[in-house]
Amino acid sequence: MKTRLCLRHIITSLLLVLALPVSAGVNVESVRIWPAPDHTRLVLDVGDSVDHNIFSLTGPARLVIDLKNTRLKADFGALDLSGSPVRRIRSAPRNGNDLRVVLDLKSDIKPRSFQLEPNQQYGHRLVVDLIDEGAKNAREEAKPTVTDSANGKRDIVVVIDAGHGGEDPGAIGPRGTREKDVVLNMARRLADLIEEKPGYTARLTRTGDYYIDLRSRTILARKHNADLFVSVHADAFRTPQPRGASVFALSQRGATSETARWLAKTENRSDLIGGAGGVSLDGRDDTLAGVLLDLSMTASINSSLGVGSSILNELGGVAKLHKTGVEQAAFAVLKSPDIPSILVEAGFISNPTEEKNLSSAAYQRKLSHAVFRGIDEYFRKTPPPGTLLAWQKRNGDSKISQYRIQRGDTLSGVARRTQTTVSELMRYNGLNNDRVMVGQTIRIPAS
Repeated sequence: MKTRLCLRHIITSLLLVLALPVSAGVNVESVRIWPAPDHTRLVLDVGDSVDHNIFSLTGPARLVIDLKNTRLKADFGALDLSGSPVRRIRSAPRNGNDLRVVLDLKSDIKPRSFQLEPNQQYGHRLVVDLIDEGAKNAREEAKPTVTDSANGKRDIVVVIDAGHGGEDPGAIGPRGTREKDVVLNMARRLADLIEEKPGYTARLTRTGDYYIDLRSRTILARKHNADLFVSVHADAFRTPQPRGASVFALSQRGATSETARWLAKTENRSDLIGGAGGVSLDGRDDTLAGVLLDLSMTASINSSLGVGSSILNELGGVAKLHKTGVEQAAFAVLKSPDIPSILVEAGFISNPTEEKNLSSAAYQRKLSHAVFRGIDEYFRKTPPPGTLLAWQKRNGDSKISQYRIQRGDTLSGVARRTQTTVSELMRYNGLNNDRVMVGQTIRIPAS
């Protein structure tokens, strides 16, 4: 009797187990692709973390992505593959519950994969980077930006970095405005202003909607022999109240950690310290190299604070400021020991009013003009040796003067005194109307 009861219990238990729902596994809900100059990023939106494996095949070139216990809900056929090394994407179930995705490639690539946790915009993601080694090496070996002239009047090189990009949207405003879009627009406008000005050359770290890792942004600035690195961002906070533009330079804590990193990594020894015509650390012992790095970092921070203060002064004329002085932090993009570097927070995209402003082309233009005026004001006071601006200052040939608005001033009054017109002053300073504020600095063109 006991045996019969026990057998009945076992059968009942087995039936209950068989009746339990089978694990649904993970779904690939959607897919995105982000082509960049030296790599392409393929992103799979998955319902949860996923066990996966990737491997390459040749003859012809293919990349295989195997995902365990996964089903495909996305449409690979809807992807725009132009500008990427991918010719076609195929997929099929494998071993019952698994999924195999095959990328037919135009050429060999170096693959890399990793998973990302959910963020403000996306859930779990599987990221597959297709690295074009040829383009990457060509970029690393590219000749630096050369702006020298035979008569010692080279251009000042400003590298402008639009934060975030691609799969990284940055902060997102209440209406869905994405930081990466706002700052790319501003960076392009700022680059155009700089390029239009004699004595300046502008370079962008990214020219489209793709992501560059933080260290690569500063490496690009060094390859371009930058005199200044400007990273453009939009701030955010967990509540909508904070607002205002800010400017950051590197903190001393960040400088100390970066000095240690440079001394620890032997490949840094061959890099130049001090910008164009700087000092190499090759062959220096750690003590001397540390002193050189410390001197270079201190000089870069001082210059960063100077240009940051000039920019902040100009921003105060067109926007509310979050802080009246240049702030300091250990942001990775500010850690070039030989290039003055600043980070401009254009405003709080988490504030509804500022989000509306930041999404406006007119407001972006005003901010870009203000940043450029601050850069130009600083370099006209302290131009790097061998530049056109240094030659102009030495020979008294600077054709630009500046005026700080006093109480009672009007733009028409300033125009009369400087023998120019209101419309010319507005155009030259990026103003949308003739209103000026006490303490605002405006640039006066040659009469």
